[in-house]
Amino acid sequence: MADSRDVKVLLVGHCGFDSGLLTRAVAKALPRAEVVLVNTDEDLSPRLSPETILLVNRVLDGQFAVSSGIDLIAGVSGRAEAGPTLLISNYEDAQAEAERKGAMPGFGKNDVGTELAAERLREAAEVAMRGDG
Repeated sequence: MADSRDVKVLLVGHCGFDSGLLTRAVAKALPRAEVVLVNTDEDLSPRLSPETILLVNRVLDGQFAVSSGIDLIAGVSGRAEAGPTLLISNYEDAQAEAERKGAMPGFGKNDVGTELAAERLREAAEVAMRGDG
C-alpha cells in the first residue's frame, strides 16, 4: 500500500453531503491524504498535479465549463500536470466511458466506504505516488 502522506485528493463537483461521505471514505483508505473540495474550474486548474487524485462526480455540481464529469475527465486526462482520475458514479456505462476517456476504474456512490472503493483509492494513490497519473 502507498504511503499516502504526500497524496492530495480533490473531490471535484460533489454536493456537500456526498463530499462528506467521500471525505470519510478517503480518510479510511488513505489516512494521511489531504482532501480538498473543488467546485469551480478556477479552483481545479491550479491544484492539478501528477501526485493529486481527482474523484470526479458524474454530474458536476458547482461552476465548471462542462456539466459532465466524463467531459471533465476527457479534458484533463493526458495532461502532464494531471494525476489519476476516478469517476464517482453507480452507472456502469458511465464508468466504461470515463475509462475510455482516460480515467482509472472508479466506483459508485453505493460503494463509498466499501473495500472496493478503498482498493480503487489505494490503486490511484500508488499511481499518484509514482507521479505518472
